[in-house]
Amino acid sequence: MLAASDPAQMMRSGRWTYAAVSGGHVLGIALLIGAIASLDLRLAGLWPTVPVPVLARVLVPVAATGLALAMMSGLLLFLAGPADYLQMRLFLLKLTLIACGTGHAVWFHSTNSFARPNAGLWRVGLLSLLIWLAVLICGRMLAFVD
Repeated sequence: MLAASDPAQMMRSGRWTYAAVSGGHVLGIALLIGAIASLDLRLAGLWPTVPVPVLARVLVPVAATGLALAMMSGLLLFLAGPADYLQMRLFLLKLTLIACGTGHAVWFHSTNSFARPNAGLWRVGLLSLLIWLAVLICGRMLAFVD
């Protein structure tokens, strides 16, 4: 069904369409990972003079925009070969890690932990950083596995 849809056919037959969507995916990833890594490194203890709430106010919307762009473009890229992607364990691991990273961020932000920094924030930052780096590595490795 998905493979026969108009967007799927457009992704498979439109050389420039696929390239543009792929470029959008890379842009989304860059926004997401750049913002998340910066915030996570601050939570882990780097740049202690920079207030976490101020940094979060700037970087969280950038990360959320990047995630939205990466997910929308990723869905279109997926449509180019859904059966192939769904057979790849690495792809399924990537999706699981994205869900974990997103859930971790939602949980952390819902606890309002920025307002009351403590020594445990380094764990939150390190875990988030590791999850999103694993997502990045899994996504990149998809080009090299069958």
